[in-house]
Amino acid sequence: MIAPAAVAQAPVEDAVQEVIVTGTREKGRTKYDSLTPVDVISAKAVQDGASSELADNLAQVIPSLQVLKLPSSDGLQFIRPARLRGLGSDQTLVLINGKRFHRSAFLGQRGAQGADLNKISSLGIGRVEVLRDGASAQYGSDAIAGVINIQLDQRPGVAAYVQRSQYFEGDGETTRAGIKAGKTFDGGFVTAALEWADAAMTSRSHQRADALAYEAANPGVDLPDPVQHWGAPDTKNYNFTFNGALETGFGELYAFGTAAKGEGINDINWRIPSATSNASVYKPVLSFPGWDLKSVYPLGFTPREEAKYQDYQAVAGLRGGGEVFTWDLSASIGENETEFYLYNTINASMGPDSPFDFFLGTQTQAEVNLNADGVYRLDVGLSEPLNIAFGAERREETYTIGAGDAASYAVGAGAKDGLAVGSNGFPGFSDVQAGEWSQESYGAYVDVEGKVTPDWTWAAAVRYEDFDSFGDTTNTKLSTRYDFSPKFAARGSVSTGFRAPTPGQINSLSVSQGLDTVTLQVFTNGRLSPLNPIAVSKGAKPLEPEESDNLTMGFVWRTDMGLSGTIDLYQIDVNNRLGQSSSITLTQAEKNALVAQGYPAAASFTSVYWYTNDYDTRTKGIDVVTSYARTIWDGQLNLTLAYNTNKTLITGGSLTANPTTKRNFEEGLPRNNASFTGNFRKGPFEYQVRVRHYGSWTDSTGNSTGDIFQTFGVMNFVDASVLYDINTNLSLKVSVENLFDDYPEKALFQASRGIEYSRNAPYDTYGAQAYVRLNAKF
Repeated sequence: MIAPAAVAQAPVEDAVQEVIVTGTREKGRTKYDSLTPVDVISAKAVQDGASSELADNLAQVIPSLQVLKLPSSDGLQFIRPARLRGLGSDQTLVLINGKRFHRSAFLGQRGAQGADLNKISSLGIGRVEVLRDGASAQYGSDAIAGVINIQLDQRPGVAAYVQRSQYFEGDGETTRAGIKAGKTFDGGFVTAALEWADAAMTSRSHQRADALAYEAANPGVDLPDPVQHWGAPDTKNYNFTFNGALETGFGELYAFGTAAKGEGINDINWRIPSATSNASVYKPVLSFPGWDLKSVYPLGFTPREEAKYQDYQAVAGLRGGGEVFTWDLSASIGENETEFYLYNTINASMGPDSPFDFFLGTQTQAEVNLNADGVYRLDVGLSEPLNIAFGAERREETYTIGAGDAASYAVGAGAKDGLAVGSNGFPGFSDVQAGEWSQESYGAYVDVEGKVTPDWTWAAAVRYEDFDSFGDTTNTKLSTRYDFSPKFAARGSVSTGFRAPTPGQINSLSVSQGLDTVTLQVFTNGRLSPLNPIAVSKGAKPLEPEESDNLTMGFVWRTDMGLSGTIDLYQIDVNNRLGQSSSITLTQAEKNALVAQGYPAAASFTSVYWYTNDYDTRTKGIDVVTSYARTIWDGQLNLTLAYNTNKTLITGGSLTANPTTKRNFEEGLPRNNASFTGNFRKGPFEYQVRVRHYGSWTDSTGNSTGDIFQTFGVMNFVDASVLYDINTNLSLKVSVENLFDDYPEKALFQASRGIEYSRNAPYDTYGAQAYVRLNAKF
């Protein structure tokens, strides 16, 4: 959504630039005269929130962007997906300064492998442009829902801040600090920003039902209360950005990049110390006579999962030209690597020989892009010259799995007696499972834009790409806009799009564990590669690209009284969407075959699945933005209302025959979201109030069988802040998010796990949070 209020409320030096660079290669376009909807988010709005994570702060001002918290979710609590218009996180393309940003190495919900916005420093951002329209014909794979283009800061000067926040419950203490410096000089500029954040865990938990039952059956046993924490993890992270350019005489040499390093740790499911309830771990066996796991974990154990990551991207290029012709040659390299660890657990099959802490292995995503782009302005006698953009790209992405400790996947002597194999909670990647897989693609595009008459603008784009993993694809886009007056215009577009399957989705295997809310038994799911012989024997097929058809139609208006707005209606049909196959129960012979292939954890698989082009969807929605700005009471008032309604239905594929998965998909996110922001600046004071609205949505227990559903009602949160300019260099801000300490309904059908509030909620479920921030600039 457009955030005009965030623009108007900012000081002059922080104001969002009018000219946009996303969704058009015409250098004079602004967000008000673009052919497709583009939101412009100011640096101030991006940096305003309590969270140290960019995605959280963007979601507060863009109602069509949803970011889930997902505590204790097998890695998703550390690498959280950001979803635009209700589509997958990898169906939105992320750019930095107009260049593709690499993916995360982690495969998330329904196999999505998108870019991790939280690896980019908020402090280093000059503005964010969000194109809410299909753009594969302009930018290539992934741009089905739209494009998020992060423009790094270029401004001179030094700025710094320190911030401290905490939830009203007394946890989640977070300290953030950052410094940014920029300098301009004859023929160029350079800027750099460094941020650090240290966040403590939150816990909204109660004692699990099986823990209470175990204490009742074993008088004198005093278990920790709770035995397992559900909440945000402990995290530490460093984020860095740099941006610079230098005029050389034969063109402008430029370079920019990002770097991030961090770690997070959190609880996963508690293991009850009972041979009856947890026979695969606590059962005494003949292989280890006289040894009992209760001698190690007499009160059961709660494994703790840790992720340590490092991430970087570097881009360098040379650009030049004049009014008629411009050119840009660039190269980029990016990598995301995550190491996984598991503590306070055991490989039960090894008995007394097992360690209790494990290194599980690494996942790495690396990408290399080479780009050549040009723009030629051709005078053909129309109202203005045609803007003809063209270019070519070579792209290679490589996915790597590195093996963990041998003990994390070893098949110990106790396996023949039924003891679980591998580090309990998350078996490590085996040496056979480890490997490296690459995908290479080549693309070329032509993008033409011009005015047929002074009031009628049109654009057309076509892009061809060829991938060595599945073949080629051609996508097109037509856009038009008619200005009925300088204050009112209609616009629309029609396009096709695609998202190519990634090497990680095609080749990797993983193991995950869950807890059934009825039986309170841990179950183990294995995900096979669709190329695995056993998966193929069960019907798996090679992955194909997802394909989309996008329609957008809208209106833009402005008035002399400070009122402006947009309304855009859209429909997105996506075919061949990536999903999970039905869960398959393997025979013992098939499990043994997988073990022989080098997947020892397969011995304890409850079921297996694989990624498949599984279903088709249709998404319909409306985005509405209205802003109002005026001078009142000797101060500046800015009001913005942003609203999104969005409905996705499954229109074909196997999910139509699976009512549980179908309902999860269609009702798992609110259909209505809105944000109202009021800002008033007078003298040294700035006051802001924001109301965030989330519609109802439905969640499920995630049981291995017999899912139970719960619908959660509407939620409204109020955020308020006051900023005071101490002097020209220092300012102090006090803010409360969720001012009235509102909580959603409790997750009744998940309560047996110890969960207070659903872990799939599309908003923060930790209550009110206050922060104090001291800003400095020189």
